[in-house]
Amino acid sequence: MKMQLSEIARVLEVEDIPAEWSAITITSVSFDSRQMKPGALFVPLKGENDGHQFIQNAIDAQAAATLWQTDHRAIPTVIPALPVEDTLAAMQKLAKYYLRKINPQVVAVTGSNGKTTTKDMIAAVLQTQYNVTKTFANFNNEIGVPMTCLSMEPNTEVLVVEMGMDRFGQLDKLSRLVEPDIAVITMIGEAHIEFFGTRDRIADAKMEITHGLKEDGTLIYNGDEPLLRSRTADLVQATKTFGLDEQTDNLAASDIQGNDHATTFKVPALTPDEFKIPMIGDYNVKNALAAIEVGKLMHIEIANIIQALKTFALTANRTEWVNGALGERILSDVYNSNPTAVKAVLHSFKEVPVEDGGRRIVVLGDMLELGEQSPELHASLAEAIDPAKIDEVYLYGNEIKPLKTKLEEIMVPQRIHYFKFGNQEQLIDDLQNDLRPEDVVLLKGSHGMHLEKVLAALSPAENEN
Repeated sequence: MKMQLSEIARVLEVEDIPAEWSAITITSVSFDSRQMKPGALFVPLKGENDGHQFIQNAIDAQAAATLWQTDHRAIPTVIPALPVEDTLAAMQKLAKYYLRKINPQVVAVTGSNGKTTTKDMIAAVLQTQYNVTKTFANFNNEIGVPMTCLSMEPNTEVLVVEMGMDRFGQLDKLSRLVEPDIAVITMIGEAHIEFFGTRDRIADAKMEITHGLKEDGTLIYNGDEPLLRSRTADLVQATKTFGLDEQTDNLAASDIQGNDHATTFKVPALTPDEFKIPMIGDYNVKNALAAIEVGKLMHIEIANIIQALKTFALTANRTEWVNGALGERILSDVYNSNPTAVKAVLHSFKEVPVEDGGRRIVVLGDMLELGEQSPELHASLAEAIDPAKIDEVYLYGNEIKPLKTKLEEIMVPQRIHYFKFGNQEQLIDDLQNDLRPEDVVLLKGSHGMHLEKVLAALSPAENEN
């Protein structure tokens, strides 16, 4: 990014700035004074902490200028400060202006599960023929999306932006901000069902991604999901579907084969050649199909799509294999969790091969934000735990206790280990005493359960890298 402060002032309708400010060049935007680079525009946001309190830190980090919310007195005088009514709204307005100025093609991705992986896959596919900027980590909300826009280099040809949501209206606002050329919905699950009540209402909220979709744009969605098919009938934009149901108009995969590190499949409608992704699970094949569909729309050569999916870089903590201290293999998926996602990864994990004497051990934490349906949804995970293939189950949290009760109907109680929330150190100790080098371990839970601490304890060498 490179913009004159006078241009930013004009966009934000800040009048009568001092003449000497006009020549100041802004080279980046930051809302975190700890991450500032010299020449940045500091955007102090009001949240749990008020960013205005850290203005001196921004000055010390050589910020070139700052926004300043007008309900705060004592506007800085040692650094150029643009007064605005709402700093977040101003950042979003600046992001929309800059996006239109650079004018890339925009691909927006949402879904109850798999959106980060799909975003990474799409970016890898498009990078074979375009200059691409993509959402960093999980910068997918009202702050992260404009920050992603403002991080674009001037030569960006395609912006791949991930969009999360936990309430109605959120995707509407984000979609209207970026005005996507292509929108992708990976799936409808139970994430945030505490706030929405039903999957139908979650589907309604996910469809808000189409509210800013360009009139000549395209919605790509999971065609195996009836809730989405029924909601696209009246959409004026073009639609394309992907999925595993070959009896529909889906871009469908066949001949799916997997091991503990990769999955291969074919897409007969496109090519006889084989696709390969460095991940396990049919659900990740669906994510790859979404990326393939985007690649087709953007005229990416099939050979480039195949190569990109084979080698794409995955955002951390999304079903990644880690080596444990004893030599055990750990499948870490500790960023987020919901019933659909847990069942999908359990379905794949139970087929992971183990060495002689090795066991499959599952460590599950609470799935948060499930509301009144939490007991039932946690208990439902038992249907995905096959006692003939899963040797030990460790459960951590208060919400997950109904699963313990349900598992006791199908498993020997000695193979079920339950720990209340707050007893994570005991969980770690028991795991470390139980593990063998030949074992494979699955870690899966909502981010608020902090199973990454369990991962760090089991694989200290890996986490030092």
